[in-house]
Amino acid sequence: MAFGAGKPGIYKSPDELRLMVGAGVVTAQSLAAVRPAIVPGVTTLELDAIAEASIRSAGAVPNFAKEPGYLHSICVSVNDEVVHGMPGARVIQPGDLVSIDSGAELQGWNGDAAFSLVVPDPERPDLVAARQQLADVAEQSLWAGIAALASASRVGEVGGAIEDSIEAASRESAPWGIIEDYAGHGIGRAMHEEPDVFNFRIRSAGPKVRPGLAIAIEPMVTAGETDTHVLADGWTVATDDGSDAAHWEHSVAVHANGIWVLTAVDGGAGGLAPFGVVPVPIA
Repeated sequence: MAFGAGKPGIYKSPDELRLMVGAGVVTAQSLAAVRPAIVPGVTTLELDAIAEASIRSAGAVPNFAKEPGYLHSICVSVNDEVVHGMPGARVIQPGDLVSIDSGAELQGWNGDAAFSLVVPDPERPDLVAARQQLADVAEQSLWAGIAALASASRVGEVGGAIEDSIEAASRESAPWGIIEDYAGHGIGRAMHEEPDVFNFRIRSAGPKVRPGLAIAIEPMVTAGETDTHVLADGWTVATDDGSDAAHWEHSVAVHANGIWVLTAVDGGAGGLAPFGVVPVPIA
């Protein structure tokens, strides 16, 4: 999630990083609980209830609901909605591109992660294929950014790797759009901390990457233009041109022995394998 900035606190101690593992696992479990429920006929509010039950059953609290004015446990963004989709009465339809963003706070520490999924629609295979390609491009760029973090000296290198990944996945019709108005962030005691983690190459190199850094990396990619607006609910961000959008996110820790994806049950081993990066548990 990329709601807004929190208090700075860029580097954590080894003990603090170890405490963040639990919040990451609970966040991952909530997304795993929601994923099979994303089927035609379910409402976005029903998906929210599934995630909340998962988080609370683990003894954690939904940290999204602690954002001032936001009353839900997840964000559900559909088709042209980029991020911050507010759950409600909307019914999921065949062929929908659904992005789920969830977060949990456990023992005062936070996790934050997201994925995008395309609902099957046998009657519109071309639409499903196009939306799946978009979701795949966004996911691949996420792992490219995480892999870059493993050897980066500055946080800005993550955004460069994300941009390069998206541009490398070129297509004949038009380039993919990289959302610039929303970015990843540091994470820890607060869900949103410094530094900003951009999804594209910027002039500033950013803070040093060293043990104790914990950040949420979250590329947002569109099939068209990148201009956005906020809907009448005051939260949901949608593309101006109505093009589809996909959103992926993981919280990642840098420690003395390597990196660990806090919001992946395998620490990111599966996603990082194609990049030759092996995540190391936080000892």
